[in-house]
Amino acid sequence: MATYQEFIQQNEDRDGVRFSWNLWPSSRLEATRLVVPVSCLFTPLKERPDLPPVQYEPVLCSRANCKAVLNPLCQVDYRAKIWACNFCFQRNPHFCFCKITSPIPSLPPICEGIAKSYVFRGTKELSSKQIQEMLGLTNPAASGRPVAPQDPAATCRFLQPVHKVDMNLTDLLGELQRDPWPVLQGKRPLRSTGIALSIAVGLLEGTFPNTGARVMMFMGGPPTQGPGMVVGDELKTPIRSWHDITKDNARHLKKATKYYEALANRAAVNGHSIDIYACALDQTGLLEMKCLSNLTGGHIAMGDSFNTSLFKQTFQRVFSKDYSGEFRMAFGGTLEVKTSRELKVSGAIGPCVSLNAKGPCISENEVGVGGTNQWKICSLSPSTTLALYFEVVNQHNAPIPQGGRGAVQFVTQYQHSNTQRRIRVTTVARNWADAQSQIQHIESSFDQEASAVIMARLGVFRAESEEGPDVLRWLDRQLIRLCQKFGQFNKDDPTSFKLSESLSLYPQFMFHLRRSPFLQVFNNSPDECSYYRHHFVRQDLTQSLIMIQPILYSYSFHGPPEPVLLDSGSILPDRILLMDTFFQLVIYHGETIAQWRKAGYQEQPEYENFKHLLVAPVDDAQEILQTRFPMPRYIDTEHGGSQARFLLSKVNPSQTHNNLYSWGQETGAPILTDDVSLQVFMDHLKKLAVSSAA
Repeated sequence: MATYQEFIQQNEDRDGVRFSWNLWPSSRLEATRLVVPVSCLFTPLKERPDLPPVQYEPVLCSRANCKAVLNPLCQVDYRAKIWACNFCFQRNPHFCFCKITSPIPSLPPICEGIAKSYVFRGTKELSSKQIQEMLGLTNPAASGRPVAPQDPAATCRFLQPVHKVDMNLTDLLGELQRDPWPVLQGKRPLRSTGIALSIAVGLLEGTFPNTGARVMMFMGGPPTQGPGMVVGDELKTPIRSWHDITKDNARHLKKATKYYEALANRAAVNGHSIDIYACALDQTGLLEMKCLSNLTGGHIAMGDSFNTSLFKQTFQRVFSKDYSGEFRMAFGGTLEVKTSRELKVSGAIGPCVSLNAKGPCISENEVGVGGTNQWKICSLSPSTTLALYFEVVNQHNAPIPQGGRGAVQFVTQYQHSNTQRRIRVTTVARNWADAQSQIQHIESSFDQEASAVIMARLGVFRAESEEGPDVLRWLDRQLIRLCQKFGQFNKDDPTSFKLSESLSLYPQFMFHLRRSPFLQVFNNSPDECSYYRHHFVRQDLTQSLIMIQPILYSYSFHGPPEPVLLDSGSILPDRILLMDTFFQLVIYHGETIAQWRKAGYQEQPEYENFKHLLVAPVDDAQEILQTRFPMPRYIDTEHGGSQARFLLSKVNPSQTHNNLYSWGQETGAPILTDDVSLQVFMDHLKKLAVSSAA
């Protein structure tokens, strides 16, 4: 019989779904007492080589307010030729008519035209209609599916398939150069980024509405003039910091944010995504512009320069292909969630916007982007993952029969990169359980990894609109309540506190989350925080966990590489450490190893084993570098090196300058910090959980 962990892994591999609880409490009251909501992480385009598309429309339930798709959980009566919907129990006629349809071509026709230049004033705001009139574009008929423009000639003056304009495009890119306009001393270059983006959005609105498209914006600095400006052109005026935002001294922040939100919503309505590639030594305005990518599912890449291999390889990976040679990207996606009658949808957190659909399965208690059961995801990749939150609405006095199951159906419609329109349907079910008599079964069904990511997303979502300390206090309260509910202890006796195996790692995840750049703005600029949060709310469970609690591997002469605790005690003189934080890959050489390396022992034949030891973490790092998007920053450092701070800031400070003495035993490196250690954190948690005053 499979363990819960095997069951969870099998479901993730097959369906791309991880639930916080794999047994659901059968009443609203008991569900609220579980602290962590019934919720899931869902990867709509989870890669599965064994899942070929079928060339016919899905079979839908005939009830008007249901329209659920026929799935393996439905009961089929082959004699009577009917099937029963497992969501509304409607009995439907047998499915025997499958219509094969060919995809609608959405590529523009081939045409030729005389090259013409258009010049826009960078300080003047233009409406979508004005831009289209200036460019001579006609509006296509409004439709909910890809359509060809009314005037093909107008469209192909601006947009063509790459293979038709390959030489022209190469020539244009080759002719690109820095703006020759002189920049006065003490001034910033004038950048009208807001207007440039507005023109790009308006162009796509007028040519290919409701068709897959992406705008790629490359920024070498902040917008300094016109609508959407983030900072003035005077260098003596620094770009806004957290201190300025807290004191309400960021004069352009609200106006610029409002401007970019309006552009993001326009793009999202038409299913167009916006990518931001920002490379500069200073901030570029990601804080104000984050909504452009967050609402449209676009990418954000941040670096020091466009000339670095870090940026070049990241950009190349945008165009990576799958096992069948197709681009790993999809466009114009919509996600609809249907639930059985005991469940309602509270909301979603991820790179999506609400479609404001109404229906019987929508909860009044909104979480994240709520008030709907349909969301638009303008751009998807195989790793795009949404967190979905549910509410159990079954009343306490209306028990569910033994063996009853609740079901959730995810209907994802999207435009494949080969222009085909596809629908992927995922239907999952979990058993209901009586929390009074089966609380231990519910406890053992807890997925602590998924729950940590789900609660972290809630925390990050709240951090966008609430003060940082308030979010930390909220997370702490939720953790204390969970420990009080499921911990085993004697009142007012912290030493008796114990958590079961299914919850034992959860407090550790919360400890590292509290110290992460997603919630701690200290030592991170507003742009950096926006960048980190953007990636956290869209990555799958594995990558999200790495962001919360980085992975640490140890290399030594004593055996093969092994994972070790993310603790200062793991930093030893004769070890090499490899730390993966998702955004950085750090190779750290202990004090003794660093001295041997400086002495050049690896060059001598008799120390071949030392050479292999030095190469091993580099080879492992290369494997990660080849697949990760965005490309992580690669850092090679050693004991006492300036970049050792990347490792020291992440490990649990179990040894600090305050408790340095260990009576001669081999210990790790002390961390110069006043942050509390995991042990102190756990001691406080136990004390609060067992307190009779709580």
